[in-house]
Amino acid sequence: MPPSARRTLQGLFLIAIMTVLAACSSLRLAYNNGDTLLYWWIDGYVDLTSDQKSVVKEDIDKLFHWHRKTQLNDYAQILQTAQRQLAAGVTQADLQTDFDEIKKRTEALLLKATPELAELARSLQPDQIATLERKFAANNAEFRKKNMRGDREAQQTFRYKKSMEQFELWFGSFSSEQEAQIRKASDARPLDNNIWLDERMRRQNNILAAVRRVQSEKLGKEATQALIQGLIKDGFQRLETSERKAFFDSYEDANLKLVLTVIQLATPAQKAHAQRRMQGWIDDFRSLAADQR
Repeated sequence: MPPSARRTLQGLFLIAIMTVLAACSSLRLAYNNGDTLLYWWIDGYVDLTSDQKSVVKEDIDKLFHWHRKTQLNDYAQILQTAQRQLAAGVTQADLQTDFDEIKKRTEALLLKATPELAELARSLQPDQIATLERKFAANNAEFRKKNMRGDREAQQTFRYKKSMEQFELWFGSFSSEQEAQIRKASDARPLDNNIWLDERMRRQNNILAAVRRVQSEKLGKEATQALIQGLIKDGFQRLETSERKAFFDSYEDANLKLVLTVIQLATPAQKAHAQRRMQGWIDDFRSLAADQR
């Protein structure tokens, strides 16, 4: 594989790694096995060829080395800020600032990967694009199955249970009285899974249209980068400029209120559990950063 094709894969690694780690509660174990997890994640979307596989594994190793060296200590500092906020009494304004920072970091990460993503788009073959389209369709079917099953009450219950999995990871178990108040705050969030499905399909269709255009028009490097940057920026700007802005704003505000409700309901023991959890991740990040491999 030529060097340009190898660089295209690195951009995908950069984005995928955060998805892999976000799903794991055992951070150090997940990170140390992240190369294998990430390899299969990528292969599941684009069906790597036999020629690509050894290069992909090599590039994953290089990416993890870069990530350990340049990113993990920053993550530890972010968690330290969260610890201080929890101890001092966090406000919704604090949570909004934290959320905005995450969005900013995510957009910057994607934009940084634009050259690699553009080269990847230029190197995709028709069968790989077809594989990507099928993967999108399968993901959408899974979304419908999980999030859109049953009536409104059933969908509210499923959403609540997903949220509780995260809250219990941070704070431990909750009493039935706490759960009742958390459920009330969860159900106060706007519920319209048709909007979320439509939005994800919109993004997927835009991606597919872009890579097909790159292939059919044989776009050059600069034109492809501009196309990719447009997709990334549109994904974030849509939250602020689309016809659904009122819904997005309402959902974000209600989510922040839900998190604030959980924090305010938490007992000293539960907050101590969260502090220990964050400290464990801080220690893991620092240890992983020191292990440059």
